[in-house]
Amino acid sequence: MIRRIPAMPATRHPISTPLGETDPFTPSAARPVRVRARSMPTDTHFDPHRHAWAQLAYCATGIVRVSAVQHEDARDEVTYIVPPSRAVWIAPGALHCIDVLKTAEFRTLYMDASVTPPGWDGSRMLVVSPLLRELVRALDAGPDAAREQLLTRLVLDEIAQADVQALAVPLPHAQHGDKRLRALCDAVLRAPGERATLAEWAAGVGASERTAARLFRDELGMGYQQWRQQVALAHALPLLAGGAPVSEVAAASGYASDSAFSAMFKAAMGQSPRSFQGR
Repeated sequence: MIRRIPAMPATRHPISTPLGETDPFTPSAARPVRVRARSMPTDTHFDPHRHAWAQLAYCATGIVRVSAVQHEDARDEVTYIVPPSRAVWIAPGALHCIDVLKTAEFRTLYMDASVTPPGWDGSRMLVVSPLLRELVRALDAGPDAAREQLLTRLVLDEIAQADVQALAVPLPHAQHGDKRLRALCDAVLRAPGERATLAEWAAGVGASERTAARLFRDELGMGYQQWRQQVALAHALPLLAGGAPVSEVAAASGYASDSAFSAMFKAAMGQSPRSFQGR
């Protein structure tokens, strides 16, 4: 018997925020990295947009969600949950949108397309080192031209050397993907702690388990369980970074036991959940 997934409570309407004037922050070959700092309340939303330059989305405090179309021809889309210890790099011209999940001191690095590292198309999540964090702060302080050049070179080198983490959650394309699969993915992302089977999620969107499994393989290139693990990791990381107990994070990520969650987390991340607490 398929049980019905409980309805989610209505969410608050996001605050749609205009991008604002970007001209003062537009990068160039002479000034290839520009820092834009903004304080953003919870539920702030930036509609899908694109820039001619690359962008590094980072928050000194708070949590944001970044969704980006990876490759226009493939029509694929991914979403990232971004705590202060991580940043999302977005390629020049890539369509993306941003939602603030927890009040954030948002730092956007606009980078001229000429300084894009070779092979960096699409988007990726980077580990923000303590050095990169301090370099961004120093660059945002408005140094003189000579110091800005030195800081810029260090920022670019630190970004190029940063560790990459495969914490993106792929999504079917909003316009071109299967609507049932998109609805299923959105439902899981809204309720990551719900321990439902694929058959139960599929029933909620009017599809069979077999059809849903095929759609995951065909449109996202992975099985449901692998995709579900990515959701759990993306949801767990900011909770751990905020100091939440492992037991609480495990339950909120859909795991029945701390040990099962910890085993999955260590296999995927190479470290235990506790090593990420308070980062």
